[in-house]
Amino acid sequence: MLNAIFGGRIGGSDLRRVVQNLVDFDVLLAEPQGRRLVLRLIPDQKRAELEDRVGRSVAGASEWSESEVRRLRDFFGLVEERIVPPAMPPTNTITPVYGLFDHQRSAVRKLTPLLAHDDRRAVLHLPTGVGKTRTAMHVVADSLRAHEPSVVVWLASGRELLEQAVVAFEEAWTRLGTRPVDIGAMWGDRMPDLETFSDGFLAVGLAKGWATISRTDPDWAARMSKRTRLVVFDEAHQSIARTYRRITEDLMLDYRCALLGLTATPGRTWADIDKDGELADFFSGNKVTLEVPGENPIEYLIDHGYLARPNFRTLLSRPGLDITANERARIARALEIPHEIVTALSMSEQYVSAVLGAIEELLQADHRRVLVFAASVQHARMLSAILIARDVRSQVVTGQTPVRVREHAIRIFKSDDETPMVLVNFGVLTTGFDAPRASAVVIARPTQSLVLFSQMVGRAIRGPKAGGTETCEVVTVVDPSLPGFGDVAAAFLNWEDVWQ
Repeated sequence: MLNAIFGGRIGGSDLRRVVQNLVDFDVLLAEPQGRRLVLRLIPDQKRAELEDRVGRSVAGASEWSESEVRRLRDFFGLVEERIVPPAMPPTNTITPVYGLFDHQRSAVRKLTPLLAHDDRRAVLHLPTGVGKTRTAMHVVADSLRAHEPSVVVWLASGRELLEQAVVAFEEAWTRLGTRPVDIGAMWGDRMPDLETFSDGFLAVGLAKGWATISRTDPDWAARMSKRTRLVVFDEAHQSIARTYRRITEDLMLDYRCALLGLTATPGRTWADIDKDGELADFFSGNKVTLEVPGENPIEYLIDHGYLARPNFRTLLSRPGLDITANERARIARALEIPHEIVTALSMSEQYVSAVLGAIEELLQADHRRVLVFAASVQHARMLSAILIARDVRSQVVTGQTPVRVREHAIRIFKSDDETPMVLVNFGVLTTGFDAPRASAVVIARPTQSLVLFSQMVGRAIRGPKAGGTETCEVVTVVDPSLPGFGDVAAAFLNWEDVWQ
């Protein structure tokens, strides 16, 4: 057949190539009969060379040791490919790329049945810096995996919170997802096609959502409810505001939709139990919080490096500050600091000098990143201008700051540059702002809102396990003897009675 195909007698290199592909020498040499056939066909001179290599006569040999077969294979140029399995210990530990700490996993386990049955509503209550967003993204991923196709709507106030949510979802779904999904951004000038958005993660700014309902498309949320299986309300203490509540309830018209609230402060006020109770009722009284050993969860998180240990000191107690006893008493009694007192205080020479003195003391104590919450836009600009004049690197960020300038200032503040920096802000960095290197906060904005106060303190409370510091300094103009204003554990537990 070979002669017919090759047009005559085949020989030489053509024959050798054909034979090499037709004959499996590995098989021939592995079996006694095959070895005898091969050894009969090789010339006497080559057989002698083989016997010299093997170390004995091969004529008629039927028993071959493993080493003799290996030398026989080497003689014919057959390379032995050895697959060496990787060393594998009896047990090994695999660390997930998007894993959770023990207390975070416990929270997810407790949330799952609450969001799957009955009212399908619950609040996740974790301190700032302990990973509410990361924990929630596991719930988001569970929902998208369980319902295909479906939409998860993330509601938040402020661009920073929304951008943070989108980035966190991208990171989470890349590792936890099972299919391609869409990410929609609905805030500022961003507006996805809501009619075609049917499978994925939709981040909605509360201002944009309400503006759309009230001006251009009153039914957008109701239509989206047909595809929505989970609504996440970041900073859940805002959810019972009339406009925000309307958005949430429209999105949840389908009985299968669940509502998850996220907050470090599960209350609306410091002392109005009726308002706080209204918030608890909106979430059916279901609150999942820290489950850790010991009676005080905050102390546990501090002791184990999840949170920094804050050291509080009060600016108003400094000698020489011109504040009357009546004004001090009025501040202590009010639910919020009266506007005229804030204005008079923040722009007074004594007040500005006291704030600047506190900042400079922190810098001298080797704090590389100091975050200042000013009492007004004018106050923020004045503080930053004076710091710059004193050769302190400082930036100011307010709601009037252009986005490009704001992002540049925040990027420098978050960087690893060892040059100390003071970031002075008013009204924009209380939420959605993570700067683990910030080891000191100056709260130069008088407030009686425990929610706002806790948010400001939370900017510097990330512990070593969250990329932060072991301790942090909090200099404040609020009297720390007020319940919750001088103890992060007391603030965290302030609203427990309305949820139990």
